[in-house]
Amino acid sequence: MKILAVADEECKALWDYYTPDKLEGVELIIGCGDLSRHYLEYLATMAPVPVLYVHGNHDESYDTLPPQGVECIDDELYVYKGLRIVGLGGSCRYRTGAWQFTEAEMKKRVNRLRGKIDRHGGVDIVVTHAPLHGYGDLADLPHHGFTAFSTLLDRYHPQYLLHGHIHLNYGSTIPREHQYGSTRIINCYERVYLDAEPPIEKPRHRLFAGLWQK
Repeated sequence: MKILAVADEECKALWDYYTPDKLEGVELIIGCGDLSRHYLEYLATMAPVPVLYVHGNHDESYDTLPPQGVECIDDELYVYKGLRIVGLGGSCRYRTGAWQFTEAEMKKRVNRLRGKIDRHGGVDIVVTHAPLHGYGDLADLPHHGFTAFSTLLDRYHPQYLLHGHIHLNYGSTIPREHQYGSTRIINCYERVYLDAEPPIEKPRHRLFAGLWQK
């Protein structure tokens, strides 16, 4: 499945200089935070596919005027064509305001999601705004990542952790991607295209007439 992931800055190629080939073949769009409400609505209009998003630390206005025609997946598990996707938006708390969390608060959010993930047999894509600590974050508190995300990666081994928050134009040496075990951690600043496949469903067995059958 071809996915477009966006974060932090509206992509001029998609907005100001849009041509249909920019969204050709895209089956799902994921926003990793700090994007204009109008931009998300625009993407939902231009591509007849689901547009999912989590909050960034600058998205307080979404709470009173959320973007229309798109789906917030913060603290939720969303399944699309077999792909299991969870959302954990926000950043480390560095000032007063919404969508900022301490490490302990983020850990509680992660733990609350685990029941939903277990019921669905795992998760394929974790969508965040802040990165995993030590994998693409910066030393200053506003751009610090969360250690709590490692719980999900260690337990469920998702294909991807998609995040934003760290603008690649902060420095020429900031990498786009990291690897954590079998999970690709991707900074979705501006835009990234990626491929993801739902897990192969294992045959379910049931006891019938004293025999196990497929």
